[in-house]
Amino acid sequence: MSFLKTSQIKSPWLMHFDCGSCNGCDIETLACLTPVYDVERFGIINVGNPRHADVLVVTGTVNPRNAEILKNIYSQMPDPKLVIAVGACGCSGGVFRDAPNVLGGIDKVIPVDVYVPGCPAKPEAIMDAVVTGLGKLKGILEAS
Repeated sequence: MSFLKTSQIKSPWLMHFDCGSCNGCDIETLACLTPVYDVERFGIINVGNPRHADVLVVTGTVNPRNAEILKNIYSQMPDPKLVIAVGACGCSGGVFRDAPNVLGGIDKVIPVDVYVPGCPAKPEAIMDAVVTGLGKLKGILEAS
């Protein structure tokens, strides 16, 4: 495995996108960056550009307006990429799934690799999902 592929697993760059929810999962995802959890000590960096991201962490429900934005962000990420759906809303639409403007979970728009249930999902569960996803990514990189 090349140095570049190894660096994707050892120091993944994450991009966080909130599709629009109650912000509970959004806040818990950002809590991973605080000194209490400090994901940066593991080499995980939060970036703002999808072209630099290895992992896309998505919270909230998908509606017709943000579905196009989500597809655009996903298409700009380099392969191989990893998508993590956070919270009940990201996994299935949550309590809003029957609303007329809600398409459902993230997987209705883009492929999802790891699901993090909860309302809101805990920072520990989000960090565990990243580790689980990196295991999948490692398998993909070793196979190529």
